[in-house]
Amino acid sequence: MLDATEDVQPFDILRDNSAQLIEQLKATHRPITLLVNSDTAVVVQEASAYRRLLEMAAEGDEREGVRQGDEDVAAGRTRSATEVFDEMRKQYGIPR
Repeated sequence: MLDATEDVQPFDILRDNSAQLIEQLKATHRPITLLVNSDTAVVVQEASAYRRLLEMAAEGDEREGVRQGDEDVAAGRTRSATEVFDEMRKQYGIPR
């Protein structure tokens, strides 16, 4: 959960207090939003937390692919492998 008092900081903290910023990232595993002129400029995140985020996103992509495949099967948008291979053989002039 985002803590506005700790997880949103002025950009200057990166320049003036980077060691403290890194310690906070390591301790909380939460990203920190850095502001310039009260606008979000960047989000800084600990490397291991970022890797976990990427793994979760990849897993979500895999689940979405399976969901779409299941939807295609249910809607009858499938063909047999034999039909697909026969079509490819014909298209590329590959003898059987």
